[in-house]
Amino acid sequence: MTVRTRIAPSPTGDPHVGTAFVALFNLCFARQHGGQFILRIEDTDQARSTDESEQDILRALRWLGLEWDEGPDVGGPHGPYRQSERKDSYRQYALDLVTAGHAFYCFRTPEELEAIREERKAQGLNPGIKGDLELSDEEVKRRLDAGEPYVIRMKVPDEGVCEIRDMLRGTIEIDWSQVDCQILLKSDGMPTYHLANVVDDHLMGITHVLRGEEWINSAPKHKLLYQYFGWDMPELCHLPLLRNPDKSKLSKRKNPTSINFYERMGFLPEAVTNYLGRMGWSMPDEREKFTLSEMIENFDIQRVSLGGPVFDVEKLRWLNGMWLREDLNDDQFVEKMRNWWFNEDALRALIPHIKGRAEVFSDVAPMAAFMFSGMLNLKPEDFAHNKLEEAEIKRVLQFTLWKLEAQRHWSKDNIFADIKTLAKAMELKMGDFMFSVFVAIAGTPNSWSVMDSMALLGPDMTRSRLRHALEVLGGFSKKETKRVEKEYAALLAE
Repeated sequence: MTVRTRIAPSPTGDPHVGTAFVALFNLCFARQHGGQFILRIEDTDQARSTDESEQDILRALRWLGLEWDEGPDVGGPHGPYRQSERKDSYRQYALDLVTAGHAFYCFRTPEELEAIREERKAQGLNPGIKGDLELSDEEVKRRLDAGEPYVIRMKVPDEGVCEIRDMLRGTIEIDWSQVDCQILLKSDGMPTYHLANVVDDHLMGITHVLRGEEWINSAPKHKLLYQYFGWDMPELCHLPLLRNPDKSKLSKRKNPTSINFYERMGFLPEAVTNYLGRMGWSMPDEREKFTLSEMIENFDIQRVSLGGPVFDVEKLRWLNGMWLREDLNDDQFVEKMRNWWFNEDALRALIPHIKGRAEVFSDVAPMAAFMFSGMLNLKPEDFAHNKLEEAEIKRVLQFTLWKLEAQRHWSKDNIFADIKTLAKAMELKMGDFMFSVFVAIAGTPNSWSVMDSMALLGPDMTRSRLRHALEVLGGFSKKETKRVEKEYAALLAE
């Protein structure tokens, strides 16, 4: 069996543990079968993709010990490995489908599309975009000549059942009536994931695709595209989604989801990889602690369980403790600690903030302890303010969190600009606004510039501490969250 499998992270945010989970299983499957593991960057959403986020993903996966045979940073015979660098080729494939009668130009406006959705809902149909969308050849030509904006959509049957073969689930049946006429080429000329994914997998010789089960409903579109192009479809395997301890889908609101967070917290990469390997899979002898090489050696895709594996940070801490005690001698422990945060570069970054405040070296540890900590030991009374009520304090923290979650270029200046904008929109003085942010990040309002602290701590730890602070204050109920979300949207719109 020839195996060329791939992982295709989307650099639209932090390197997610779900991405790492799928990457790990792709790597193990490829290595187990003597195949190749390809990393491809899917950056067709240009508004959200950044060079920083791409490098963040590559660095995080390498920190975990995952290595790829081909990719944007190592090259290979099937490059380029960024979809943004292949965009000119996708257009022709979309046009070929139009010529063959498998796709069509769609000129519908957002208002018209919304009306179609509502009409289909009223009829009890799937609210996806489908139905009377095509125009006559003459009308299409007239609109193209007039330069009207358009997208290219694929044609999808209205009746019948699509059968998808899955390596773990057997045959999956999905009614074609549930599948919408997917956009293949957007109005800006960029392909959607669906077109680019199918074209790239074919051109790169991908034979097996292991991906999350959230893509099951997209599988009929991909199968149809392979049929339209006359290409062989790779074998599919849909891995179970990672879950929070309450069995809900893993999300950053309930669990830290960024690999960078776990690195910054001081987890060993070997332990994190080990724990991800236990997500829905087990060694033949059922042991909980194993290395990446041992996982590869014993990997069998049929041992994957379809029940939603629970990503429990407390269990990960326990496993990491085993690695610390059983696999590191004293010298290695010291070296790992030094490389983690007590290294020269990290300490030098703190000197400008410490040197002017310390009188003896023993002053340093108390004033800088929050920089070497994970989640701070906060209490609700720590946020008591002589001007702001608790409800306003929570809004300050929540709005700051949402604003910083959208920040793709993490720097002191950008953080300051975001916070200044929020304070002005909320009609709060900077001193009053910053009080709760200081407490959330440093544990006290009496610290050096919290903007510098957030820049040094990085986006993952900063956001996690803001979430932790909200939890300490009780957060918002579901009903309150909806109201607060509307308030935040209104602030941004002003």
